[in-house]
Amino acid sequence: MDQKDVVAMLLAGGQGSRLGILTKKLAKPAVPFGAKYRIIDFTLSNCANSEIDTVGVLTQYQPLTLNSYIGTGSSWDLDRHRGGVAVLPPYVKAQGGEWYKGTANAVYQNLDFMDRFNPKYVLVLSGDHIYRMDYSEMIRFHQEKEASITIAVIEVSWEETHRFGIMVTDQKQRIVDFQEKPKKAKNNLASMGVYVFNWRKLRAYLEADEEDPLSDHDFGKNVIPAMLKAGEPMYAYPFPGYWKDVGTIESLWEANMDLLKTEPQLELGDPKNKVFTVNHSLPPQFVGAQAQVRRSLLGDGAIVLGRVDHSVIFNGACIQEGARVIDSVIMPGASVETGALVQKAIIGEKAVIGAGAQIGVEDGEAWKMIARNKSGITVLEDNLLIPAGLRLLAGAVVSVSEWPDFPEERIS
Repeated sequence: MDQKDVVAMLLAGGQGSRLGILTKKLAKPAVPFGAKYRIIDFTLSNCANSEIDTVGVLTQYQPLTLNSYIGTGSSWDLDRHRGGVAVLPPYVKAQGGEWYKGTANAVYQNLDFMDRFNPKYVLVLSGDHIYRMDYSEMIRFHQEKEASITIAVIEVSWEETHRFGIMVTDQKQRIVDFQEKPKKAKNNLASMGVYVFNWRKLRAYLEADEEDPLSDHDFGKNVIPAMLKAGEPMYAYPFPGYWKDVGTIESLWEANMDLLKTEPQLELGDPKNKVFTVNHSLPPQFVGAQAQVRRSLLGDGAIVLGRVDHSVIFNGACIQEGARVIDSVIMPGASVETGALVQKAIIGEKAVIGAGAQIGVEDGEAWKMIARNKSGITVLEDNLLIPAGLRLLAGAVVSVSEWPDFPEERIS
């Protein structure tokens, strides 16, 4: 097979445990976002818009929906004969098989896939971030610097530095120090989880890492520090645009709300840099005669007969007459019945909020066994039925498995 200049390896196997009940049966990259998309759409679209036509998607946790969604890659123009998209779950080999042990091990287990194309460069990406980026510009930067690895970075607040890999650079943007999720950061340049490697160099480090019994087999914890220690030329590529790690309930809610700003940092309508997604073949939205919609996004097939203010309403969702949805994310197929109130909440797919129920109120009822979200965002799992007239306290996190077993004793 002809050599490829660039092959992308998209890490999409994480459990996304910080998203709680939203990822109980769903891989994090498959979580719906922005009224019509899934999180992974952004990375796949970045590849397509950057003319990177060969992408390996490394899946592991709850992959069924994600695998089905990606399909042949045609929605992102990645179904080409030479290259295209390949879903790469862990598999059994002659010497046995095992789950991916870490991000580096996931790529290591697919060396055969990489060797088929023998690329000059490997682009390692995460499938659970919201951003739009031209990877070809980063690759040119990597070539100009004659780097072994280039890491895309973005400035974050000092309060958030403990969540990220932090880069310390000199005046020429060469990385001189690296801190993985530090308690006390030396800088606020955070890794975006976007790496460009020289393939032959990366292959050697992956093989060495695999032989280390003490390694976590992770890029941030092991491979990058090993390259820094060896004196490899490592550079930070500053990214000026919008980027969001939607790994928590709060960040997912915030990223959806960011789309509703008068001048959003993430522009979805740029015809030269489209965000591609799977077409659900649904009818247009319908807004009733008495409906009120302000500062909101409505997905295909959404029906709004009530009031929607500063919210994201996904495809097939229904807001009935007299219902109010404020500062919320209503996932696909969910229904808010007549007279119900939903505020500052994420309502799971096909969940039903009964008539007159009030979700996310400060004086609502609570149950001792129900978890609370410190951010005050109420989260309801997919397929949950909230009885008519119920008042649910702000910040409650409610799953289907717990709902039938609510004790009679309530707390305020």
